[in-house]
Amino acid sequence: MAGLPRLVCGSANPDKVAEIALVLDGLVELRPRPSNLGEVVEDASDLEGNARLKAAAVCKAAGAAAVSDDTGLEVDALDGAPGVFSARYAGADASYQDNVDKLLAELDRVGAATPTQRRARFRTAVMVVWPDGRELCVEGVVEGHIARGPTGAGGFGYDPVFVPDEADGRTFAQMGHDKHEISHRGRAFRALASSLADQR
Repeated sequence: MAGLPRLVCGSANPDKVAEIALVLDGLVELRPRPSNLGEVVEDASDLEGNARLKAAAVCKAAGAAAVSDDTGLEVDALDGAPGVFSARYAGADASYQDNVDKLLAELDRVGAATPTQRRARFRTAVMVVWPDGRELCVEGVVEGHIARGPTGAGGFGYDPVFVPDEADGRTFAQMGHDKHEISHRGRAFRALASSLADQR
């Protein structure tokens, strides 16, 4: 991978790291997060802020350019929730299933039954921080709706209930590697690779 941009990955979530590595394969040399770095508190008010907190912490620990992302699921019927709290929607130690269960319960509570009433989008903010203080931020978004119940065994997080507009009725969890072609994370990290290439 000689000549490719080198970035230390800021995520500690193995599912996200695997997706990022797939999207950036051949475009960026992705290095692992320092093993001695503890959990980074993500207390910013938006996705970009949380991505910056993680990237800056990893950059400082590794002494090298670092990339991190934060992703939120925004559901119109819930006034944009869970948003920045997506990973901990059902509590600080919530499992993926806990979060999905709470999301479906909240949509039932507000009477959102049809796909139109259950409109949603995934938004990913990706931030690169360099040791000299430079920053680069890009974003990826995919529109869709929340299914009435989970379908599919792939993916992670809210994938079993998110139906992107471009997937012929399949959830992300049913799409396999096709997910990366249209996903929020795929779009954000491809935009990042393009921006890094333009800077070289």
